[in-house]
Amino acid sequence: MQLPRIIQGGMGVGISGWQLAGAVASAGQLGVVSGISLDEILIRRLQLGDPGGHMRRALSHFPLKDMAKHIIDKFFKETGKSADEPFVQNTLPKDGLTEEREDLVVAGSFAEIFLAREGHKGAVGVNLLEKIQEFCMPTLYGAMLAGVDFVTMGAGIPREIPGILDRFSKNLSASFRTAVTNALGSDDFKLAFDPTRYGQEKPLKRPKFLAIIASNVLALTLAKKSNGKVDGFIIEGPTAGGHNAPPRGAMILDENEEPVYGSKDEVDLEKIKELGLPFWLAGGYSVKGKLKEALDKGAQGIQAGTPFMLCAESGLTPELKDEVMRSSHEVRTDPYASPTGFPFKVALIPGTLSDDEVFQARPRICNLGYLREKYKKEDGSIGYRCSAEPVAAYEAKGGKLENALKSKCLCNALLANIGLGSVYKNGYHEAPLITIGNIVNDTNFVNSRISAKEVIDYLMEL
Repeated sequence: MQLPRIIQGGMGVGISGWQLAGAVASAGQLGVVSGISLDEILIRRLQLGDPGGHMRRALSHFPLKDMAKHIIDKFFKETGKSADEPFVQNTLPKDGLTEEREDLVVAGSFAEIFLAREGHKGAVGVNLLEKIQEFCMPTLYGAMLAGVDFVTMGAGIPREIPGILDRFSKNLSASFRTAVTNALGSDDFKLAFDPTRYGQEKPLKRPKFLAIIASNVLALTLAKKSNGKVDGFIIEGPTAGGHNAPPRGAMILDENEEPVYGSKDEVDLEKIKELGLPFWLAGGYSVKGKLKEALDKGAQGIQAGTPFMLCAESGLTPELKDEVMRSSHEVRTDPYASPTGFPFKVALIPGTLSDDEVFQARPRICNLGYLREKYKKEDGSIGYRCSAEPVAAYEAKGGKLENALKSKCLCNALLANIGLGSVYKNGYHEAPLITIGNIVNDTNFVNSRISAKEVIDYLMEL
């Protein structure tokens, strides 16, 4: 498979949806689907009447027809729900995922990748966060059922993912060590996934695995100590949108409460080259001429997010695209916003959760739980907590108050970014929160009428 010059970033929840990934792939570069919350996206689209019939068309190709029919029968609404009617949504996992929830994750991932690959022969990838561990394996397997070509992953140390891909390609079960706060090093907590329930007898294509990294140490660790083949690296700098790697060493904040990055956070590309694997540069490379700079540094190409986020095929709602492009907006690296504990890039836009008045008015609700943290209770059992849940509940579970006060519910906010925000019986509608790269104010050519193909043409100009 020919390696791409441009990797379209796997952004947000549904920002990098099947329409965007398919458009990029059909133009000859790597289109990437965001692999986050695909089960929730699937059932919410079905409840809205499945505009265009895309979800049902994808599920008609799902290997298990009875399972697909069950999902459609349970969630599809012919006329669609009203704007003020709450979604029927998944319940929070209590002790891992139930089989029914696993099936939804597999089916949602399959549907998104199937649609992204439809109608062309280009390459399609899926992006996941290592931090979202409970949903990782069923998302990967669903994507592989649909023929995904690449897997990209950051926000953690994904040493076990290459081996999981190897096993899934043979339809073998796999396990994944899961992080548990307060657990001793000798404790061995694992998640397991058995693909035999999906009845595949033929081997599946093993996608290439690209690790998203921000340090030479992590690159070396993954190249030498992963349980399978790492096929390349995406080297992401701190100006990239979404989650950023924290600075190395102690966290120091500037006068705006942003993390201070220094020379220790710069990746030595000469040492990366010594690993003999292709790499792409990301974070500030989404403007004309940067591809040539990356190639001159020995990179295979670049990963770009921001201009794709604002183009026609992006999942961001037209209203939010217009707001982002209407004028320059300050973009800050917020060390508190994400429940993951990773710094998170936030655009300061009135009417979104970056507006403190909007943030303070939001009821603290944790009803989706993708970013919850597992912790070991005193009795040895596993509990769940999230710094964005009600403060009293979080503290009662041993969480620290300082982690909660400024933490934002990304699960609900990012769904609101794509027009699938939660609605409650009291009339409250979840507010969005825009994450975008610092480069946004240098990409003024982008608007919602620009296509992904035109973005690629612009980025390819040397």
